[in-house]
Amino acid sequence: MIEQASPPTASPVRCSCRRRGATVWLTGLPSAGKTTIARVLAGRLRSEGHRVEVLDGDEIRRFLSAGLGFSRADRQTNVQRIGLVAEVLARNGVLVLVPVIAPYADSRDAVRERHEASGTPYAEVHVATPVAVCSARDVKGLYARQAAGQLAGLTGVDDPYEPPVEPALVLRTETQSPQESAAALYAVLAERGLV
Repeated sequence: MIEQASPPTASPVRCSCRRRGATVWLTGLPSAGKTTIARVLAGRLRSEGHRVEVLDGDEIRRFLSAGLGFSRADRQTNVQRIGLVAEVLARNGVLVLVPVIAPYADSRDAVRERHEASGTPYAEVHVATPVAVCSARDVKGLYARQAAGQLAGLTGVDDPYEPPVEPALVLRTETQSPQESAAALYAVLAERGLV
């Protein structure tokens, strides 16, 4: 007697759809609040189930860009490396928050163009904290070292910072909390259909 094989059981259907990724570049002076805002926003996004990465400038300097200095050429190289990593992650469905000074407009423009070329959403956010406020915060002691003559080339003090001309959002952290700044940025992402 020949046994008839049972029909295969249906395997659960898995949605092949995934959320759209994007890169959000938070540019501003040292101690402006970029990383704090990025971490607050990342916590909210993760709680909602989004895949999120924060590409912190200090961590990138230690690992991906170890050996680079702070000349214009080295800063350009650092920003392009970060831009590449961000674009690859974003193209693959990750919301990438990049709290990195990136003082030169041409470097940031090149990162934007990389994203545009692959059709990957990109938003530039200016954390526009005045240098006096950043100096008072002095999270890493950079302003004190510069004032004491122990540090040269501090962005916004004795090295140029070129603010974005048309950012997606301007955050003024001297008048709003990190939570308020993160909420404003979240609203921009929602408006663009990214959250």
